[in-house]
Amino acid sequence: MDRLRVIGVVVVTAAAGATLAGCMGQDEKQEKDPAAVAAAAKASAASAAAKKATLLKAKTAAAAQVHANELGQIPVLMYHRIVDKPGTQDDRTPQQFRTELERLARENYVPITAAEYVGGRIDIPAGKHPVVLTFDDSSPSQFALDGTGAPKPNTAVAILEEVAKQHPGFRPVATLYVTRDMFGKSTPEEGAEMLMWLRDKGFDIGNHTRDHKSLRGKSQSEVASEVVAGHKLISDLITSGPVTLALPYGNQPNTKEWGLKGASGGVSYDYGGVFLAGYTPAESPFSKKFDPVGIPRIRSMDKTGDCAKFCSIAWLDWLQANSDERYTSDGDVNTVAFPKFKSPFMMKRFGDRALPY
Repeated sequence: MDRLRVIGVVVVTAAAGATLAGCMGQDEKQEKDPAAVAAAAKASAASAAAKKATLLKAKTAAAAQVHANELGQIPVLMYHRIVDKPGTQDDRTPQQFRTELERLARENYVPITAAEYVGGRIDIPAGKHPVVLTFDDSSPSQFALDGTGAPKPNTAVAILEEVAKQHPGFRPVATLYVTRDMFGKSTPEEGAEMLMWLRDKGFDIGNHTRDHKSLRGKSQSEVASEVVAGHKLISDLITSGPVTLALPYGNQPNTKEWGLKGASGGVSYDYGGVFLAGYTPAESPFSKKFDPVGIPRIRSMDKTGDCAKFCSIAWLDWLQANSDERYTSDGDVNTVAFPKFKSPFMMKRFGDRALPY
């Protein structure tokens, strides 16, 4: 009996195993059937295409709703000293600076850095407009720290942070173009402390040459030497080097490209953009009009004299009145949205990001 019982179990088990083996063979045959595999792949591709089309349609509709124009113009504002008693036409008082920032916040501008601008990394909310705040010559009035590591009151950085707190979404970032004065600090340790604080807070450090000498009329080697000296001034203090140059006095070298790319003493530079001293709003980095060797900036000043048309208040008035000419974000850093009729102005290398509507 025991033997027969064991045999019975073996027979039944073998039969069950044969049945399972038969089923597995059929499944494997079905899975490897070319027609079935092709049909499954086609269905999957169709589903993915449908989802992509739906997403594209939604993105296009959202861009149209906010009148996105990422081929529009961007104000790059230029500041120097922020002092109670201006000594030159480039100086602004703390109150004038605060008033201008508050206006920018009210009119839906969001600060970005010069590095973000030239790199096309304009990551701001839908319907907002980028503005680049730049400060030349590293004056102590722009940035100074107290004993606790906080920006001193009435410096540009302190005012910018205060306005940002009062206007959520208004990023407290800017680009500071430094020279050897380095905010009035005399030792490398003090300079490093200042630059590290700024970098860690999201600010951008740009090259303004070490000695602030005009590059106009200089030879290629002389231009490279001046630019490299400014580059090393920064890169010797912090690990991240500059990616843009602001020309001293706005004077371009005889060959504009020398300010963008060059080498001297074994150190090379290859920048994303070179900034001038003033005049007009800048072009979108996605536009064919964008010229990396001569990016214009706007001097911060009231509507008087030449500034009745060509300084910050006048240009902000113009951009507000001509909002269709202004850069307006679609809220997606991975796309470049614009009205279809502006397609001829789109730079080809950004074609895979284009979102015309």
